[in-house]
Amino acid sequence: MASNLCRILALVLAVSSLCPARVRAVGVNWGTAASHPLPPPKVVELLKSNNITKVKLFDADPSVLQSLSGSHIYVTVGIPNSMLKSLNSSKKAAESWVHDNLTRYFSDGGGGVRIEYVAIGNEPFLQSYGEQFSPFVVGAAINVQTALARAKLADQVKVVVPCSFDTFISESGLPSKGHFRPDLNKTMIELLTFLNRHHSPFFSSISPFISFHHSKNISLDFALFKENARPHSDSHKTYQNSFDLSYDTLVTALATAGFPAMEIVIGQIGWPTDGAANATSSVAETFMKGLMQHLHSKSGTPLRPHKPPTETYLFSLLDEDQRSITTGNFERHWGIFTFDGQAKYRVDFGQGSRNLVNAQNVEYLASKWCVVNNNRDLSNATATASDACSVADCTALAAGGSCFNISWPGNISYAFNSFYQQHGQRANSCDFSGLGLITTVDPSVGNCRFSVGLRTSDSAPRHRSFVIHLIVLLMATVLL
Repeated sequence: MASNLCRILALVLAVSSLCPARVRAVGVNWGTAASHPLPPPKVVELLKSNNITKVKLFDADPSVLQSLSGSHIYVTVGIPNSMLKSLNSSKKAAESWVHDNLTRYFSDGGGGVRIEYVAIGNEPFLQSYGEQFSPFVVGAAINVQTALARAKLADQVKVVVPCSFDTFISESGLPSKGHFRPDLNKTMIELLTFLNRHHSPFFSSISPFISFHHSKNISLDFALFKENARPHSDSHKTYQNSFDLSYDTLVTALATAGFPAMEIVIGQIGWPTDGAANATSSVAETFMKGLMQHLHSKSGTPLRPHKPPTETYLFSLLDEDQRSITTGNFERHWGIFTFDGQAKYRVDFGQGSRNLVNAQNVEYLASKWCVVNNNRDLSNATATASDACSVADCTALAAGGSCFNISWPGNISYAFNSFYQQHGQRANSCDFSGLGLITTVDPSVGNCRFSVGLRTSDSAPRHRSFVIHLIVLLMATVLL
C-alpha cells in the first residue's frame, strides 16, 4: 500500500514538474503618454473592475506604482530606452534604479506591488531606431540582474527585453524561413543566452494590423481570424491567421539561433480604432474576439501545437494623445478604452462577461468646446489649425479616421478644440487671433467626437513643453 502511494506521489510530482510555473493569462499594457491622463487610482479601479490581473508598464512612475500597491495585480515595470546607456555602463546606476523603483514597492504577497518582471527598454531593437539603443540592451540587462541579486529579488523578479515585431523577419513571408535581423544576430545570441541562463521568457510584439498594412499577402480576413480567410501553406503546415504566421516565424527564428524551447510571452498585440483605414472600433472588436477565442482554445500554432503563449499583453489599455505618430496616426488609438476609460467595444477577456466595465466617477473639465468663429475672416484659418495640430492631437482627421469626412471649417474647429482641451480649457488657448470661439454646444458630428478634457490636479498640461508650444503658437497667430 505504501509503495503504491509512493508511486502515485512520484507520478504527481513528475507531471507537475512539466507544468509551466506561471499561469497562462491575458494582461494589458498601461501607457501614460497623455496630456491629461486618467488618474492612476482610477486606472487601477478600471483594471480591477474588469478582473485584469496583469499589467505591463513602460516606466516606473511613482504615482502609478503607489496606486498598484495592494491591488494584487501582477506588474511588469519598464525601464525607458533613454536609461539603457547609463545602466549598461554603471552597476551602481542599476543598483540605484532597483532600489528606487523595485525594492521600495516590492511585495511577494503582502500589501506592496506584485512585481514579476523588469522590462529593459521599450522595443529597443525597433529597426527605425538604428543602433541608438541596441548596443546597451544586454549590458543593462546583466547589470539589472546583478542588482536584483544583491537586493535578494532575483528569485521573484525576472529580467526581460520587449522586442519589436520587426526584430524577426522572413523574406518569403513563410515561418519556415524565419530568422532574426542580420544586424542583430550577435546581440540576439547574447540576449537569448542571458534569458536562458536566468529562465526568463522572450518578450515579443506581434502586430497583425501593421503586417496587414505592410504586406500585400496578408488579407484583412486573415488578420482578423476569419474562418473564410484564404489559408497560407508552408512546408505541409497550414496557417489560418496572421497571428500564427508571425508567431511561428518567431519560433523558427529562436530555433535557428539555437533556442528552440525558449518560452514566449506576447508583450504587445492589439488593433487600433482610429487614424487609418480599417482602424475602427468594430474591426478592433472582431480582431479581439478572434484573438481571445484563439488563445482560450489553447490550440497553439502549427509549430507549437497546444502550446499558446505563456502570457499575452494586449496593447493597450487606454488611448494616449502624446504617443509618437512617426509610424502612423493610428498610434494614438490602440486603447481598448478611450482616454477617459470608456469601453470602445464588447469583448470577453476571460473575465466571464462580454461587457467591459467603464471607469467610474471620472472628473471632466467643464462642458465647453473651442470652435471656429464663422463671423471672422477665415482665410488664415487652415494655417492656424495646422499650427494647432503640431501640438494637439488631430489624428482623427487623418484619411480613414473618424473625423476625416467632416467638412471645412468643421475640421478647423476640431483642431482648435483639441488644442483647447489639451491646455486645460484656458481662455487664451482658444484665441487664435480671434478665430476661436468658446461654446457650450457640443459640436460633435456623427462618429466624430469633440472631446472634453479630464480634470487634473492643476488642469494644466503634463509637459512643460506644451506651455512653450502655446506661447509660440499665440505669437504665430498674432503675426498672421
